[in-house]
Amino acid sequence: MMSGFSRSWTVGLLATAALLTTTACGSGTADTSAGSEGGKPEVIAAFYPLQWLSEQIGGSDTQVSVLTAPGVEPHDLELGIQQVTQLKNAALTVYIKGIQPAVDDAVDPETSFDAATAVQTIPAGEHEEEHAGEEHDHEVAYDPHIWLDPARLATVATKLGERLATADPAHAQGYKDRAAKTAATLGTLDQEFSKGLGACRTKTMVTAHEAFGYLADRYGLKQVGITLDPETEPSPTRLSEVGKLAKAEGVTTIFTESLVSPKVAEVLASQVGAKTAVLDPLESKPSGDFVSAMRDNLKTLQTALGCTS
Repeated sequence: MMSGFSRSWTVGLLATAALLTTTACGSGTADTSAGSEGGKPEVIAAFYPLQWLSEQIGGSDTQVSVLTAPGVEPHDLELGIQQVTQLKNAALTVYIKGIQPAVDDAVDPETSFDAATAVQTIPAGEHEEEHAGEEHDHEVAYDPHIWLDPARLATVATKLGERLATADPAHAQGYKDRAAKTAATLGTLDQEFSKGLGACRTKTMVTAHEAFGYLADRYGLKQVGITLDPETEPSPTRLSEVGKLAKAEGVTTIFTESLVSPKVAEVLASQVGAKTAVLDPLESKPSGDFVSAMRDNLKTLQTALGCTS
C-alpha cells in the first residue's frame, strides 16, 4: 500500500498546481466545491467509510463532503487546486494515512484526524518483497484498512466524536452522543460477525488483494491475498503459491472486488476448481450503507467458508 510523503502543505499545493490545470477532471475526485452551508463547520472525508462515519457523528451540525467520487478506487485519487484549498479551510479532514498520498500531502496536521492513530494497527502484507524495484512507496508499514474491523471502527467513532467536539464546542454534546450511538451500532455488528464466523469449515479466505487483514485478525480468519494492493499484477510465482495453498486448505471460493478487475481471480479459481464471489472492501459507496454492506459481506463469508451459527 502506498504511503504519504513528508512534504509540507505548501509544496504539495505547488506540485498539484503544476500537474493539474483543471479541478479533478477525470481524477476520481468528488465535487466538494459547495462550501459550508449556513455557517456549519465543514468536515471533509477522504473516502466512503470515513464519509459514512463522519455523517453519522456530525449529524445536522456539520456539512460533510467526500474527496473520492463513488465507483473510484481511493488509491487512484488526485486532487485539484480547489480541493487542496478546501482541505486547508475545512474545520476537520478525516483520512487514513497510507491510502491516498495526495491527501497525505495536502492535509493540515492541526485540522485533520488520521483515523489510524486511534487504534492498534497490524503490519502490511507479508509478500511485499514481490514489489521490489517498483515505484511503490511503503513508508507506512501498517495495513491501513482499519474500517473492516467493526470493533476498531467503533473506537475511531468515539475519537472522532471527541475531535468534532473540540472543533465545534457549541455542539459538543451532540457529537459525543452520536459517536456513542454509532459505536454501539458497530459493537452490535462486531457481535454478529463473531457469532457468524465462530464455527466454519475453513478459516482461509483468498482475496483479490490484501484488504481484509483487520477482519481476519478480529475473527480468527487467515487472509491470503493474491496481491498486496489493487494496482499490482501478481507474479506467476505468487499465483502458483496461492493456488497450491487454496487446494491444500480446501478453499472453494476466491473473493473478488467490485472496483478491481476479477480476471486474475477468475483464472485462479478455474485452476483450483473454485468459484468466485464479491467481498466488498467498502472503499467506495455501496448500494446500501456501510452497515448493510458489511452484513452482506458476512453472509458471503459464511457461505464461502462453510460457517454455521
